[in-house]
Amino acid sequence: MRTARFSVGLVGPLPPPHGGMANQTRQLALLLEQEGVPVELVQVNAPYRPGFVARLRGVRAAARLVPYLGRLWRMTSRVDLIHIMANSGWSWHLFAAPAVWIAKLRGKPVVVNYRGGEAGAFFSRSMRWVAPTLKRADAIVVPSGFLEGIFRRHGFTPKIVPNIVDLVRFTKRPGNPEEAAKQRRCHLLVTRNLEPLYDNATAIRALGLIRARFPEARLTLAGTGPEEGRLRALAAQLGLSAAVTFAGAIDNERMPALYQSAGVALNPSRVDNTPISLLEALASGVPVVSTDVGGIPYLVTRDESALLVPPDSPHAMAEATLKILDDERLAERLAAAGRLVARQHGWPSVRDRLLATYAHVLGKSMRGSYGS
Repeated sequence: MRTARFSVGLVGPLPPPHGGMANQTRQLALLLEQEGVPVELVQVNAPYRPGFVARLRGVRAAARLVPYLGRLWRMTSRVDLIHIMANSGWSWHLFAAPAVWIAKLRGKPVVVNYRGGEAGAFFSRSMRWVAPTLKRADAIVVPSGFLEGIFRRHGFTPKIVPNIVDLVRFTKRPGNPEEAAKQRRCHLLVTRNLEPLYDNATAIRALGLIRARFPEARLTLAGTGPEEGRLRALAAQLGLSAAVTFAGAIDNERMPALYQSAGVALNPSRVDNTPISLLEALASGVPVVSTDVGGIPYLVTRDESALLVPPDSPHAMAEATLKILDDERLAERLAAAGRLVARQHGWPSVRDRLLATYAHVLGKSMRGSYGS
């Protein structure tokens, strides 16, 4: 372990729920501390106190915001650098923007780590409100060329620091007996929350088409959200209730085993950036069929490390999945290329980029700011 000569105040969400950004925040804090960088974390989604406030729509935002601002003010007095995990919409206005301004009031350098596939639409609506805060950041970090392009179109020059996937926990599945491999082959997996932008309905409809050729095919939806009732009704309407498993929220500790059980990972989302769920599938050696929206084509190469299809097209998703089920060599080739993509997102690859950004905003060389 190395010992850093600076400390980081990390601002972001934590599980639950086990979403990509929350898991990234927790993982980054642990990895930095393993590198000898002291981290103080301020959680933007801390539980309501008292708990019943969560049911009071007109009150709960203020009930969370006020103590959050207090924690921010105290934290910024104790650390050398502020790293803010930022997203679009109200998350930006309520949590990221106040963190930037408080840090600058305290005279602390700020790294805004922006993520989320809805940035383009959000900036088009709200840039006049967002720009004054972004201009106060000492560095803007994004995980993909997709978001880099959006920022550049609005006059900002971000640095690319990829999302992180745990290559120790998410890894190529071990060899399995032939029967177990056969059962796994037709197990399709979606690990996105049950929300409209992730379009889980397309995966269910695709399953119905796939089962015309592979009656044993089944689908697991790992996530929660407001669409669950509608999706269950759709599965019943298509006669697929017995073939679709609603697994609910799966904590990060159990996710590796779920990927190990899958033959193909589906990503039917309508809006996306660099989803951690896809990185985990790629690292696990699971062939991927994804829509080609947002940052996905920046993450994988079409027909090389994943099969890409248009959004809202169950037929295209079914056809691509059938190609994998029909061609074991294609499945193996996609899996091998996917693992190479995932390797670029492991901590050893990401670490130096991130620490170089910290050194830059602290106004020091890496040698001076990060001792050996």
